Amino acid sequence: MKSSHVIVLPGGGYTMLSDNEGEVVAERLRSFGLSAGVFAYPVQTRHPGPLDAVRAEIRRVRAAGAERVALLGFSAGGHLAGHAAFAPGARDDERVDAAVLGYPVVSMELATHRGSQDELLGPDAGGPARSATSLDRLVTADAPPVFLWHTAADESVPVEHAYRLALALAAHAVPHALHVFEEGEHGLGLAEGQGAAEQWGRLAAAWLQARGW
Repeated sequence: MKSSHVIVLPGGGYTMLSDNEGEVVAERLRSFGLSAGVFAYPVQTRHPGPLDAVRAEIRRVRAAGAERVALLGFSAGGHLAGHAAFAPGARDDERVDAAVLGYPVVSMELATHRGSQDELLGPDAGGPARSATSLDRLVTADAPPVFLWHTAADESVPVEHAYRLALALAAHAVPHALHVFEEGEHGLGLAEGQGAAEQWGRLAAAWLQARGW
């Protein structure tokens, strides 16, 4: 079996890193038999700083022996995970083999969750910069498989973000799983005790393991 590793990217609006989306998630993945670690990517840093940092971390993990690398991100960390998975220009040793995105910020063009947009692009970013960093516009047929989950009740990053990405993945025939749970506010992390959304970790681990992780 090839060696595999999951890099966890916490959310935090590109201003900080949320504790409940970091090491506790990596620990849960390890309890499922997966190799996982948290990457503290730079925040309060303009694009392409975070993307460059994640690509460097992917190179490091591959140099350490991982033949397959997945990114697992939440909210703004989900945007960053998707950005690294879909954006053009990655070297062979920066490629991503799978992405697991929890309630991700997908579109930089929507009016919702402008805080992360302003942190990453600046408040005066124009249309081209927003389009070039919107995940739904970056998907190609070469994109890696994606596990995507969100809650219909999320008011901070509305589920429209997930639907936009899922439609793009479907349009390009990219293998993907989409789970939308009815209840749950933004920032659930492991979602312990939060109803049906608590299933996401087990479902994501099984999805990865079915792909050889």
